[in-house]
Amino acid sequence: MENQQTAKKGPQRTQGQLVWKDQKQLRTGYTTGSCAAAAAKAASSMLLGGEVIQQVSLMTPKGIRLYLEIEDIRISPEAVTCAIRKDSGDDPDVTDGILIYASVKRCEGSRLFLDGGEGVGRITKKGLEQKIGEAAINRVPRQMILEAVDSQRKKWGYAGGLDILITIPRGRKLAEKTFNPRLGIEGGISVLGTSGIVEPMSEKALTDTIFLEMKMLKENGHDWCYVVPGNYGSDFLTQKLGYDGEMAVKCSNYIGETIDDAVNLGMKGILFIGHIGKLVKLAAGVMNTHSRQADCRMEVFASHAALNGASMQLVKKLMDCFTTTEAVEILKAEGLLLDVMESIMEKLEFYLKYRAGEHLKIGAIVFSVEEGILGSTSDTQELLEHIQKERSES
Repeated sequence: MENQQTAKKGPQRTQGQLVWKDQKQLRTGYTTGSCAAAAAKAASSMLLGGEVIQQVSLMTPKGIRLYLEIEDIRISPEAVTCAIRKDSGDDPDVTDGILIYASVKRCEGSRLFLDGGEGVGRITKKGLEQKIGEAAINRVPRQMILEAVDSQRKKWGYAGGLDILITIPRGRKLAEKTFNPRLGIEGGISVLGTSGIVEPMSEKALTDTIFLEMKMLKENGHDWCYVVPGNYGSDFLTQKLGYDGEMAVKCSNYIGETIDDAVNLGMKGILFIGHIGKLVKLAAGVMNTHSRQADCRMEVFASHAALNGASMQLVKKLMDCFTTTEAVEILKAEGLLLDVMESIMEKLEFYLKYRAGEHLKIGAIVFSVEEGILGSTSDTQELLEHIQKERSES
């Protein structure tokens, strides 16, 4: 039996499937790709059938059939335009609630031609699914749109060609809140989705973005790059160290996945630059630094302090710290900071190299806002030289 989701008009939201995530019951939504395909199907149906419809059904690649309300219908002798409102369910998504439009008009020949207009990004760099200059409509949504429109040609017995234009009026503004500018997508957002359904709090979208960022560097001639967990690392890289942020990939908490991506893409070397609060966990072999995965920061500080002669009282004091800033201050006051950080960096390097294997050069620079660089691994200088050399040659 098909799974179904039903959309309601106006600001009301789809009563989607409920799923469990991190001990919470959350509601699924549907992707920008599903919205574009449904809008294109509805517009082509009204153009070829000559009747206004208020709802359209769409079977997603995941096997869930959507019933979606059509909004802002515009009919002219040449074309029909209409919109579907995006519903991200309980996923925190900047595109939630926006209107995604499709305009369909007849054209000569028998082709189906798909393009993106206002608010749909354009590809400006190599490494993505589309070629430079094409609209940022990914492969699966592109296939969904074309198949949906073709189904209406067959339904209404039309053998001629159709031009399909996808537009997202708020797309250009929303793109500023996404990774698109870093990925070489300009002028709007992407039309995305491999399953057609938005899974709440999905990590796959983030890890896919990390892979794409690194893939783009690789395909544009760079075998060496920086990796930063977030804005702290990015700011330290550019403002304190004076290096080029264009050579950096943001990895969020996904250290292990980023290393795997580098290996799979055939990168020659990566250098992590991150705050002590994130990267200290690597010294315990933790490769996902989100607090819900593991929080071993004080255990790492305490154990390495003990290895370097700290008293039981000091070890207990470190274990009672709430922040790495506090722990660093205590170690500095005791004259142990340099020795403890050297010990931590040795273990951190061991786990990085274990994950990377033999064919990827890897290292890390760890810093704090207050102290600057706290430690670096043995291959740091070599990695810096390779990255800077590639940048100067590009």
